[in-house]
Amino acid sequence: MSATTTRDKILEAALKLFSQKGFLGATTRQIARESGVAEVTLFRHFPSKEALFEDVIRRYSFLPALKGILPGLERTGYEEALLEIARRFLERLEDRKDLIRIMLAERHQYPSQVKRIFQGFLGEMIRMLADYFRQLQVKGILRDFDPDVGAKAFMGSLFAYVNFLGFFLRTSGRGACADRFAEEFVKLFIEGTVIGNRSSNVHRRKKTAGEVRGRPAG
Repeated sequence: MSATTTRDKILEAALKLFSQKGFLGATTRQIARESGVAEVTLFRHFPSKEALFEDVIRRYSFLPALKGILPGLERTGYEEALLEIARRFLERLEDRKDLIRIMLAERHQYPSQVKRIFQGFLGEMIRMLADYFRQLQVKGILRDFDPDVGAKAFMGSLFAYVNFLGFFLRTSGRGACADRFAEEFVKLFIEGTVIGNRSSNVHRRKKTAGEVRGRPAG
């Protein structure tokens, strides 16, 4: 068994058990057994349970996907870019809903090191999206707002949507409903961030032109 395969097996087993038992409930011995290796082998790849948890979060969270998406967004329109981020984020949240649910339940009991792991990867996601907003502000596309606040509002709203469906309505955040939500949410977000609310101005201009044509000659 190669080192890469062993590491992957351990990470997959850790994701499964962390999703079922949480960080506090899953032990390194159980994870090693699930992955088919000795516990000492697990510690050769991950010096601590916290280090293993951090690698699980970094591999299976939305962060790798966002890193892959952002470089190509400069070649797409703002709405298309936001839709891509929203759809992919909703999909990842749905895929990891069991892990998210148990993490939220036990978060107050986490040691400071685990809390720093969360703060680190969440902070990195927010910074990446905020930098994208800043670039569009420099280009004169987006209005003057705090990019960090905008990034938190964008990601936080999607997170709240999936958890609202799963925790209170017991329905899935996947499929046509999720896609419809992404489309409507992105439209609302664009209305609040694009300079001059351009889409609203277009509607107003059309209405005014119609009124002029319908006005009797005087």
